[in-house]
Amino acid sequence: MIVDEGSAGQRLDNFLLRELKGVPKTHVYRVIRAGEVRVNKGRAQADTRLEIGDEVRVPPVRLPEKAAAPAVPPREFPIVFEDEHLIALNKPAGVAVHGGSGVSFGVIEQLRQARPTAKFLELVHRLDKETSGLLLIAKKRSALTALQDQFRERETGKTYAALVIGEWAANKKVIDVPLLKFIGSDGERWVRAVENSLDPQAEQAKRSISLVRVAQKLKGYSLLDVTIKTGRTHQIRVHLAHAGHPIVGDPKYGDFEANRAIARGPLKFDRMFLHAKRLQFTHPASGETIELQAELPPECAALVKAVQP
Repeated sequence: MIVDEGSAGQRLDNFLLRELKGVPKTHVYRVIRAGEVRVNKGRAQADTRLEIGDEVRVPPVRLPEKAAAPAVPPREFPIVFEDEHLIALNKPAGVAVHGGSGVSFGVIEQLRQARPTAKFLELVHRLDKETSGLLLIAKKRSALTALQDQFRERETGKTYAALVIGEWAANKKVIDVPLLKFIGSDGERWVRAVENSLDPQAEQAKRSISLVRVAQKLKGYSLLDVTIKTGRTHQIRVHLAHAGHPIVGDPKYGDFEANRAIARGPLKFDRMFLHAKRLQFTHPASGETIELQAELPPECAALVKAVQP
């Protein structure tokens, strides 16, 4: 398989999961770990970033009979900013940013269907499926490269609104706890905090920093503004849960009993309360500083109002 423009910059594991649809995720990771996947004739790790023209070789795998791929419904999303270089949209919760890992399609596939004449539409970064808020799409390769460089060098300002269970201590403003990604026995991607240097996997964990500010003290909850200085997978979710204040509605790292109670109770809140509310970056063409804001979704605003002290 030769890597094209649409896959450039993608991790090897995500590329294979997309290309080998139907092959169990556990099998894909098994052949990577065994060194049977080659990139340009050399062994590669799951987190290897692919480049245009890379040759990816995989051992023979038995693919299931291909069923007809479900049609991707075209969909536009609320636009916060758009010019000839990029789009900033306000992603709803519950929508994946792209297809793969059991999801047939996501924001990028639906947007391409809605804009068939667009020559280039690529994700600049990602948001978890359960997270709402600001998401950047590049309309030119030059914009994609420039913006991804900014994200990689941490030259962007990203702030999230998170509603957590309990009263967050106002003096706890910095979480500097390394995080480690791993694949669970269920084949799912997980992340855990590694606070102890004696942890056997401490050296593999990556330093992760989140800045936390209490935006509002509520009845049994705290509304936080969280600015990330590093962009690790599930960083905010794991950092806040590790601090003893899981995000309301988080299906992976949250308080499952509390989530069920708030979803089934009178508030009927059944999503994760994590929203990318602010994004600041340098425009890839003009060099201008762009600062974008996305208001809380109505269901989140309603929950905040309902738990006012």
